[in-house]
Amino acid sequence: MSAKSKPNELKITRIYDAPVTTVWEAWTDPVQAARWWGPRGFTLTTHSKDLKVGGHWHYTMHGPDGTDYPNRTVYHEVEPLKRLVYDHGATENTPPLFRVTVTFKQIGNQTEMEMTMAFPSAEVARQSKKFIKDAGGNSTWDRLAEYLDKDEVFVINRSFAAEPEKVFAMWTDPKLVAQWLGPVGVRMEYLNAEIAEGKTAFYKMTYDSGLAMFGKMSYRKIRSPHALEYTQIFCDEKGQPSKHPNVPVWPAVMLTRVQFTKEDEGQTRVTLTWEPFGDASQDERAAFAGMKTGMSQGWTEAFDKLENLLLPR
Repeated sequence: MSAKSKPNELKITRIYDAPVTTVWEAWTDPVQAARWWGPRGFTLTTHSKDLKVGGHWHYTMHGPDGTDYPNRTVYHEVEPLKRLVYDHGATENTPPLFRVTVTFKQIGNQTEMEMTMAFPSAEVARQSKKFIKDAGGNSTWDRLAEYLDKDEVFVINRSFAAEPEKVFAMWTDPKLVAQWLGPVGVRMEYLNAEIAEGKTAFYKMTYDSGLAMFGKMSYRKIRSPHALEYTQIFCDEKGQPSKHPNVPVWPAVMLTRVQFTKEDEGQTRVTLTWEPFGDASQDERAAFAGMKTGMSQGWTEAFDKLENLLLPR
């Protein structure tokens, strides 16, 4: 659990399934950074980079709508494999928006990345937090996780203002799950609600358009309040396996892994990893990889509903 943030700071902590040397190189090599830096749908062009104290990283982020976002980063501390401190958001003619401190710590075969963004005031931090969320900025660190896993997975993180036990219950109590799982405009109901290790839950999702989709979740691991793992398939109304109604080449079986991590007091980070399971074909894996932006939107809408359910009443 990271230290509590100051009012003018935003903190992000992630655990990556890669050694610290690999994570550091993904951060500092501009060729690798171009594979993941920025929100989903963005691309990156590096014009020059000099990774040293006083050095600059001059790059442009290209938004999916064609808008360019120039950036001139200035490095204040560079401690290889351990720590970077730099100013972010400056251009040739404008000052930086905030200062970033990012540390890298190896824990077994994994790496803990902790980032602190320091803003001029608490109010600017609050406004920036909303802007980053609305712009999908936090997906940058999900894209890094995917890149480190050779883009074979989809990853999304979200922090909720509730203790892990309460958030975990939202994933394991069928009456609660049905209130939030699925994008906006989707109503979920369980036809057979067995959420337990070794059991399978049968559900129906109905869209505002009238489309009805059926599926089954088979629970492989339930470790309250820390971890949840299940496979998922599409079915017909009788519970027989079927194809995705809109994507015929979608993988037949998906694996979902969810980690619940306590952050600040009363704060829980949910890390969801989604990937094809079993003998998925190359075409099915390609279809999965090509729909990550849509997956991010769908899960974000579901998490927005979950966040609303967790609000104090």
